[in-house]
Formats: sequence, C-alpha cells, structure tokens
Amino acid sequence: MRALAVLLLLAAPAQAEPVSGYDFLMPETQALQDDDFANPGLLWVDQGAALWAQEGCTGCHGDATGSMRGVGAHYPVWSDERDRIVTIDEQIDYCRTERLGLDPLPRGATDMTALDAYVMHQSRGLPVAVALDRPELTEAHARGEEYYYTPRGQLDLACADCHVTNEGMRLRGEVLSQGQANGFPIYRQLWQDIGSLDRMIRWCHESVRAAPPADDDPVWEDLELYLRARGNGLPVETPAVRR
Repeated sequence: MRALAVLLLLAAPAQAEPVSGYDFLMPETQALQDDDFANPGLLWVDQGAALWAQEGCTGCHGDATGSMRGVGAHYPVWSDERDRIVTIDEQIDYCRTERLGLDPLPRGATDMTALDAYVMHQSRGLPVAVALDRPELTEAHARGEEYYYTPRGQLDLACADCHVTNEGMRLRGEVLSQGQANGFPIYRQLWQDIGSLDRMIRWCHESVRAAPPADDDPVWEDLELYLRARGNGLPVETPAVRR
C-alpha cells in the first residue's frame, strides 16, 4: 500500500493555484455567507464568544478581537512545549485543560467547534499562512499528502480523485471544488449545522465507504497540516457557508 501511495504521489499533477470553495458556490449561497446578519455560522461564533468569556480565556488573552487576530491563520503549528504538531482545536483544549483546569472536550464537540469558529473568525480576511519551516512540519506535510492521494474505502477513491482530478466537474448536480480548508469551521446547508474540518473529513470517509482514522491517530494532524497549507494565500472565511 505504501509503495502504491508513493507511486500515486509521483504521478500526481502539480497543484493548481488555490481557489476557495466560495468560488464554486451559487450566487445566493455566496450572498448568504457575505451577510453577517444572515450567515447562520455567526450563531456559533457568538456561542464561542460567550464561552471565551465564561471559561476565563480573557484572563490570559483579553479581547480576542485583538489578541487572536491572525492567530488561526497560522495553524497547525509546531509546539516546542509539547514537542509535536498542534491544530487550533488542540491548542484551544490544551489551554482549557492545562491553564484553566477544565475538563477536555471530545473531538467534534459543539463547544469546541464554537470556540474554534470564534478564534478563526478573528482572522477573517487574512491570508492562510501555515509554515513548513522545519523538518517535522515538512515530513508531516508529506505524510498528509500521501494520505490525500491514497485510494481507500469500498469505492477505492482518494481525496484527490474528487478535489484534484475532477475539480470543476459535477457530482449529482454539485460542482466539485478543490476542497480547500480556509473557511472552516463551516455552516453546511446539507447538515443544517456547523462543522469542523474533522467533521468534514469524517463525512468524506463515509461517502467513499471508508473507516476514518482512530481519534488518536497522528494522521489527523498530518492531514490537517496538509489541507491547511494547501490553501496558503487564500483568505480565511470562517464561518464559511457551503452546500
């Protein structure tokens, strides 16, 4: 399997200029995202703002509109303190548990997604700028890319089959985007709910009838690093609206 994945990477086309999923939306969906009074994702941003105050985040970081401006655009990052790659969700929960003494939130919990949306929202409009400036990051990025190009599941499809090879084509009436991550967490109309990048990855696994990685599998960090860095230069849109 690994040999196959390496061959797939060698044969993979060079990545096109990144294009946000926003550009693949119908005009009325774009208008919904653009309207801060109508965008449903702002409800979870407001919930995150309330949690930020209630849980005591202001004690260290003060007003997030200033202190968190630009922060989310750089995640995932390498943490010297933890000697590992850390996603924005993991950093938020680390601060909650280690600094504030709160119970950890499970992966995909609504409160976690709300806090994630609130922090990421502070970087809205700024370019995604995930660094790959040390060996640990470039190695993880390569592992994430390998995962992205490896077919899996009963349908034997890779992420790249939809979002690289068939970008712009239609699947059951929906145009396939590049699958960029610059809008996450997103409000997805199909779900009528907010969704983290983790949730989207799980949904894609289900769509190809594949089991997602175990919650403690480090491939989650590798894949998120690859997906976020893949969109470097795109503006943060959180909370984006998608179909």
